[in-house]
Amino acid sequence: MKKSHAALAGMTVLFSLVALAASEPWDATYTSYPMHYLMYSGELGDRKPPTKTEQRLSIAVQGRLAKDMFDLIGPDLKLACGTTLGMRQRKRGDVSCSFDRHQAKLPYTCHFGIDLRKGKSMEGATC
Repeated sequence: MKKSHAALAGMTVLFSLVALAASEPWDATYTSYPMHYLMYSGELGDRKPPTKTEQRLSIAVQGRLAKDMFDLIGPDLKLACGTTLGMRQRKRGDVSCSFDRHQAKLPYTCHFGIDLRKGKSMEGATC
């Protein structure tokens, strides 16, 4: 259960920062938001099931929150791994976001991660 609390604390800090850029008046309340996550061990490119000594969490958000994050962490990367025509990428610290105009429904995606054993942020996506 402690792992969940550490992950939620990290997400709360990030989401609070994003709320500052939201267009609605800030009312100091939490907002629910759908997200995708993956618990794993090893490296992102070679993921394995979590173990007793290694638990990592990769989080992906899309939609409005991802757009707000994308706007906040600019500017675009000039040379970005995996970028294709019509795609823009931005990165700040361990947060990476992309805009893909070919994904009409959800063009914005952001990833970030947390090493739950160390309580530290880390990248949440590979290239």
